[in-house]
Amino acid sequence: MLLFLYTLLLFHQLHTKAGKTVCRIMGDPRNPLLSKDGDITIGALFPVHSIETLPSFEFTKKPQLLSCSSVYLRDFRMAQIMIFAIEEINRSESLLPNVSIGYRIYDTCGSRLSTMSAIMGLMNGQEIVTGHRCNGQSPLHAIIGESESSATVILSRTTGPFKIPVISHTASCECLSNRKDHPSFFRTISSDYHQSTALAYIVKHFGWSWVGAVNSDNDYGNYGMAIFLKKAQEEGICVEYSVKFYRTETEKLQKVVDTIKKSTSKVIVAFASFPEMGLLIDQLSIQNITDLQIIGVRSWITVNWSLITPNSFRVLGGSLGFAERKINVEGFAEYVIKEFWKTAFPCSQSKGNYSQYALNCSRYEDLLLLRNYNEDVPEQRYVSNVYKAVYAVAHSLHSLLKCKEQEGCEKGLTIQPQQLVEALKMVNFTIKSGDHVWFDSTGGAVAQYEVVNWQQDSDGSIQFKSVGYYDASLPPDQRFVLNTQNIIWAGGQVEKPRSVCSESCPPGTRKAAQNGRPVCCYDCIPCAEGAISNETDSNNCKQCPSEYWSNAEKNKCVSKNVEFLSFTEVMSIVLVFFSMFGVGLTVMVAILFYSKKDTPIVKANNSELSFLLLFSLSLCFLCSLTFIGRPTEWSCMLRHTAFGITFVLCISCVLGKTIVVLMAFKATIPGSNVMKWFGPSQQRLSVLAFTLVQVLICVIWLTMSPPFPHKNMTYYKENIILECSLGSIIGFWAVLGYIGLLAVLCFLLAFLARTLPDNFNEAKFITFSMLIFCAVWITFIPAYVSSPGKFTVAVEIFAILASSFGLLFCIFAPKCYVILFKPEQNTKQNMMGKTTYKSC
Repeated sequence: MLLFLYTLLLFHQLHTKAGKTVCRIMGDPRNPLLSKDGDITIGALFPVHSIETLPSFEFTKKPQLLSCSSVYLRDFRMAQIMIFAIEEINRSESLLPNVSIGYRIYDTCGSRLSTMSAIMGLMNGQEIVTGHRCNGQSPLHAIIGESESSATVILSRTTGPFKIPVISHTASCECLSNRKDHPSFFRTISSDYHQSTALAYIVKHFGWSWVGAVNSDNDYGNYGMAIFLKKAQEEGICVEYSVKFYRTETEKLQKVVDTIKKSTSKVIVAFASFPEMGLLIDQLSIQNITDLQIIGVRSWITVNWSLITPNSFRVLGGSLGFAERKINVEGFAEYVIKEFWKTAFPCSQSKGNYSQYALNCSRYEDLLLLRNYNEDVPEQRYVSNVYKAVYAVAHSLHSLLKCKEQEGCEKGLTIQPQQLVEALKMVNFTIKSGDHVWFDSTGGAVAQYEVVNWQQDSDGSIQFKSVGYYDASLPPDQRFVLNTQNIIWAGGQVEKPRSVCSESCPPGTRKAAQNGRPVCCYDCIPCAEGAISNETDSNNCKQCPSEYWSNAEKNKCVSKNVEFLSFTEVMSIVLVFFSMFGVGLTVMVAILFYSKKDTPIVKANNSELSFLLLFSLSLCFLCSLTFIGRPTEWSCMLRHTAFGITFVLCISCVLGKTIVVLMAFKATIPGSNVMKWFGPSQQRLSVLAFTLVQVLICVIWLTMSPPFPHKNMTYYKENIILECSLGSIIGFWAVLGYIGLLAVLCFLLAFLARTLPDNFNEAKFITFSMLIFCAVWITFIPAYVSSPGKFTVAVEIFAILASSFGLLFCIFAPKCYVILFKPEQNTKQNMMGKTTYKSC
């Protein structure tokens, strides 16, 4: 209990002492470069000078303040436009009437050390007031600056706990969009997220898939380049190298230059701040590295460099990049050479002697050199951002102070920094140039860029030619517009440079990645047979549909050649010739037999069966024609059934003739009346019966599973074999088997009758004809199975013709020979063997 009371007493004592603490500035105060008192004070940080000189740190005396030199004209204009806008508002009767705005502008010298010193000077004020108690309040209402993203991050984090709103005009790092880390930060410039995205778009638009990347090693360059690399990967752009350096790192700069020198890419994306870019261009110029197409960013692309020489322009000429839109602030060009030096500049010509004037103005000596110079003002694209920032603060204060145009503002109100932060979030107005000003959810402005191209006029002056724009407020398909006809490329070329790791793969090929290299480095591999690619840089070849095949160029699927035995082919013509020749011979034999029908050689073995056999042989020759031509549903059914039935009819006739020969000789035996069982009627019935069995087999086949046209795409990949599928294999082999059975039976019977006594024993010729018939069809089976495509049909036709010719010649040729050339042997006595003549 005593410990608790003691602790409570200690805290009370500490609180009492803190309440009596007097504010004191430790060390010499940092004075602003330009200042003016007012009811409301706006602070600003600009790197008006670019070179910082450090004091001595020998600790033998008190360190002096940092000194700066070398005027940075761009940010000096920023300071001027800020004062111009403040004076314009102070004169206004509608915006903040009866309220004056003061300012304190500090020079940061482009150094982070000076930036911290300037921030402390801004927040603490200049005067040492004895007896004033510390209340934790800054004398500032808002701060405009810094110019660089890294310095702005320092500024925002330092002022963040005090909730002082910071409005930057050029700090575009995406890192500043984080409202959790930077809740009171705003900017009148857009985030680099949009610029990095636009960089990827422009590289993709020109077809550059192989680029190099260089960036400043600071927040601005690192964040911006990281976004670009991500977007580039999404767009299929390969980055050959990504290197970075800071302005003080000479060794790294040399390594960057060496990397660029060894690279093969012809395009460099330079996401660098102005100081780093100046050093890089100097080195590239010294080492004569030219003809590189440089794509720049707004931090340097429109800066009027005093260091540009004919040599350096050989490096920068033709550069493309994104710049802030050029907005003319009316009256500013005249202001910078007249009113600014009279009213805002602290070293105006006084009434005293000149020596006293020179003493007071020594620290502004380098600024005075710019007193009569304003030629750069039209190209100062960032001054409008400072102008907008000042007016954004003024409009926010106008609403917080409840200002009315005729009644003025309520002066007794105390404005807390957090109130101004919330008011800035709601700000929405239009400046006199017509531009709309508002802040999005991240505190940034909408992205609106102008695409500029570095070109040289006939007089040698450098012009930033506008060749397009990027506007993030428009729909995605309308945001990016380029006029490529007005672009002058690197080296003064009018033709767009190429920058690819591998040349485009033409249609008919596909890309094959090279091991260990980026995806933009590849080999072009021809598509495989049956596959195509009909576009440039195809990753894969597409397989053609089953009925199509790739053309010779492999860029188009064409219909496969449909292969079948056509009537127009030479082989078909030959087969048709022999088929018709066979029909002609058969008809001639029939005519010859009909004219000699009363002669013994025609009458022997039943002339009726001979004519029926000749008729069936004609059908056999003709049925081969059904196998030629494009297979259809009807032709497929006809060819096999016609073949089966006609051949059975033919073999049935031969079988009948063989049986007649056997029965005839049996009938010569005394007491035998066997011929009455196999007379003409029985012969006709046997032929009909044998044929009807084949007809029945064919009907069953056609009913159950008939043949049908079929596209065979397995034997040849590039051709379609149009053939007749058998339907039922059993049906086909049943037809062939039945023909074979009758042929074998006929052969056996004829073989048995070959030795019967007769001068003209027909059984000999039937035996020989059946031997040829069986040999042909036994040979046909393996040839049929192994022959591809239309040759299968040709083999079948050949077998039909060969067997038909075999029957025709073996059975009828000997008889025709006797009729035509040996008529003296065409007698009954000779046929009965009563002469000494023997047939050969």
